[in-house]
Amino acid sequence: MQIEEQLRRAEQKYDELTERLQDGSIAADSTKFAALMKEYKQLTPVVEALRSYSACQNAIAELDALLAEPDADSEFRAMAQTERQTETERLAELKTEIERLLTPENEADSRNVIVEIRSGAGGEEAALFAHSLHRMYSMYAERQGWRQTVMNLNETELGGTKEVTFSLSGDYVYAKMKYESGVHRVQRVPETESQGRVHTSTVTVAVLQEVADVELELNPNDLRIDVFRSSGAGGQHINKTSSAIRVTHIPTGMVVECQDERSQYKNKDRALSVLRARLFARAQAEQDAQIAAERRTQVGTGDRSEKIRTYNFPQSRLTDHRIGFSLYRLEDVMNGDLDAVFAALIQAEQAEKLSKQKESEI
Repeated sequence: MQIEEQLRRAEQKYDELTERLQDGSIAADSTKFAALMKEYKQLTPVVEALRSYSACQNAIAELDALLAEPDADSEFRAMAQTERQTETERLAELKTEIERLLTPENEADSRNVIVEIRSGAGGEEAALFAHSLHRMYSMYAERQGWRQTVMNLNETELGGTKEVTFSLSGDYVYAKMKYESGVHRVQRVPETESQGRVHTSTVTVAVLQEVADVELELNPNDLRIDVFRSSGAGGQHINKTSSAIRVTHIPTGMVVECQDERSQYKNKDRALSVLRARLFARAQAEQDAQIAAERRTQVGTGDRSEKIRTYNFPQSRLTDHRIGFSLYRLEDVMNGDLDAVFAALIQAEQAEKLSKQKESEI
């Protein structure tokens, strides 16, 4: 489709959305208004890029007309040629941007997520780094305006985290957090190391799409629900009330525990939410394995056993092994500044998608 036709259709849809958003009856319906506003926000950068592309084409055409004039002096011609080169480079950039914007969006990108972090090899040092990763994601979520809810937390006496499960809710959470699944490796000198030797520890992260009960219905006969007293490193209600919940999915043997809330009912709801997310992820993995022609992208959601990233504290370096990306601002990253990391991952994934799309068109 020509740019002119794409622009005409996009502007037509854009004007239609603008008009509907100004309709009082739609504004009164919060659900419908939110859906239209989401579509409007998605379309806005497309329209802006298409308009810029059209303007750039017109500018090049005008410069070509000026350069074609026989009486143009050499100085003017040189200036026009320089400007034309700039506009041509800009046109190529806009074309790439438009292709990216028009690449079909993954519907899952708008979902909320449930994140599970578990300490791996390295003992207490791994638990301390698991705590650091949870803090990093918490600070990033705060920057994004996302809401975090801790669903289960198992801490060590020294302030580490054996495992933590939490949900993140907001705009396009999965679009960024999906890259975090896998093994995170840390290289640093532990506080307990007297000789200053660098230790290597690992933490596993699993990012699951949050699934509504209408999307994945659980059969009550498949569930065994046990109630027990909360346990952990501290907390006023620890070991005082039987509010913690353990849900076992009998067909798969999958077990989920939730003990962060005082309310038994809240813990049960959250445990079932985690179970749905795990079962959904399992079903997706099985489906992916069956579709040989559609291989999983290198950049996409990682397997929990795949080493995806190294955090090297002595060198203040973060390295993402999937795309060969390194960043020497580790302190900023650990304080929640993940923008550069996610931008590099998103760019790599989009480049791969565009490459596949062009291959299929040939």
